[in-house]
Amino acid sequence: MKITIPNLLSLLRMGLVPVFILVVLDGEAGKALAVFLIAGITDALDGFIARVWGQQSLLGSYLDPIADKLLLMTGYVVLAIPDQHLGPLIPVWVTVLVLARDVFIVIVALILHLAAGVKSFKPTLLSKITTAVQVLTVLLVLGTGLLPSLEPAALTAIYLTAAFTLASGLNYLWRTMNMSAETGRDRGAAV
Repeated sequence: MKITIPNLLSLLRMGLVPVFILVVLDGEAGKALAVFLIAGITDALDGFIARVWGQQSLLGSYLDPIADKLLLMTGYVVLAIPDQHLGPLIPVWVTVLVLARDVFIVIVALILHLAAGVKSFKPTLLSKITTAVQVLTVLLVLGTGLLPSLEPAALTAIYLTAAFTLASGLNYLWRTMNMSAETGRDRGAAV
């Protein structure tokens, strides 16, 4: 197994998670925002380097999304802890919704892979928009620690995250049901 620069960047992003937790819980809004932004830059860089210099790898195809989800899920969990950071609190129900959607997607992808041999479960446009809104929400909540005037935007983003996350989760459910029905028809036709 070859370790590539994109793989190292994904590992760095994973390594930033405990640092992010510590600076958020210490109330260091500027540092927390900086760590989250650095992690975002490593995400953009690893994808760019992998594509441009042909450093895509099987390991990277697992590390990159794991690092992304780990950082984002951590952001929602620590920003839902009362009195532990500056800025508005992300409601626990929104955090649970974000976590549940991601857990659901992982479980469904695993079941489809094991039961039906589905090797690719590509994200939809709605899923990509949902992730972008989730990231923007974390940035705005962290940003309110430096610029309190961002609080109305952060609160709006929190509720937009809930709406997009719910819509995306329902969309994945619908897609899964359609894929299952198609797989069942294909197996019935082959018999």
